[in-house]
Amino acid sequence: MNTLYQFFAQGGTSATLIILSLTICLGLMLGKIKIMGFSLGITNVLFVGIVLSAIGVATNNELIGLMKDLGLVLFIFTVGLQVGPSFFSNFRKGGLQLNLLAVAIVVLGVVTTVMISILSGETLDVMAGVYSGAISSTPGMSAAQQAVNCTGIGSADVIANGYAVTYPIGVVGPIICCILIRNICKVSLEQEPVCLMEPIDSEPLNTVGSQENTVGKSLVVVFVGMGLGVAIGSIAIPVGLSVPLKLGLAGGPLIVAILIGHFGTKKGIINREVTSGTSMSMLRELGISLFLASVGLSAGGCFIQTILDGGYMWVVYGMAITMLPVLTVGLFARRYLKVNFYTLMGLAGGASTDTPALAYANSVANNPANSLPASSYAIVYPLTVFMRIFTAQMMVMVAVA
Repeated sequence: MNTLYQFFAQGGTSATLIILSLTICLGLMLGKIKIMGFSLGITNVLFVGIVLSAIGVATNNELIGLMKDLGLVLFIFTVGLQVGPSFFSNFRKGGLQLNLLAVAIVVLGVVTTVMISILSGETLDVMAGVYSGAISSTPGMSAAQQAVNCTGIGSADVIANGYAVTYPIGVVGPIICCILIRNICKVSLEQEPVCLMEPIDSEPLNTVGSQENTVGKSLVVVFVGMGLGVAIGSIAIPVGLSVPLKLGLAGGPLIVAILIGHFGTKKGIINREVTSGTSMSMLRELGISLFLASVGLSAGGCFIQTILDGGYMWVVYGMAITMLPVLTVGLFARRYLKVNFYTLMGLAGGASTDTPALAYANSVANNPANSLPASSYAIVYPLTVFMRIFTAQMMVMVAVA
């Protein structure tokens, strides 16, 4: 028994991999449990990691850091690859209006965060973590941590704690907003127009050999694209602040992935059946699982103490940051711009970078062929991710300027 305890208490490589696997397994199992018809899903991986870290489970910090970065790049790249083939065509179909609405949601969220910082006395670098969790932006949180590491001022762990405390609000908040908008505006789902998804036009994979060739070529594209994306994300962009702005491990891979998804499928470099298939979805879920587990295991040590030291107020701040912008813009879009409610739900999820909100919208649509929620989500998601990355990073840089 003592030998087993020492094995996990020392935080070696083997023990860390076992703990990481256990964290993901338990989180995914808990994610299947629904309370009042709702589940946090894969988000539970984060909380399992926090709990294990809080009770004293030791891990190898360098390995956990590597898994966190790898998971983030893998997740964001596969998301970009999946939306890439239809990104530009979707943008031309009402994309400008939807992106302007998404920008309004982001700007209101930033204004709300700054006002809370002024009124509460919380510094902007701390609020960057609260802000990132409140809009469930893992890339934003990562960008804020990178900015802290670059400046050497502040604490990356405090940012992660703020993110972890408010993340559930960021997941649930946009869904609650959709329910409120539906009731306030008396939306009748039966009378809402729907848009049916067009079938994917691609050649079937008839032989084992062709499948192996396609998968092999796709993996080459994925890893080359990820490497190129990381390189682009490392380029410093001077913006007149204390440190240069970077696209980081999220923005760079996302840009490259969208371009590969769009032009690669047109040129036959990568098969569209692969970009939208189950294999890419599995890589995406693997990436976010590794990232959330690593964040939880690295941040949980001081999580409980953070709550006891006043971090519970972050939950209140998170509710304001999450819900006020979505409700304000959503009600305006529905009442005055007459935006379709299915489109509006996708907008709320995309502007909040909230994948569970998209899942909720699809369940409300109750029709797998209704493409409105997914289309509007995909249209605003890339711009929103960039803005969330920039705004979270700039909060830290302004705080230390």
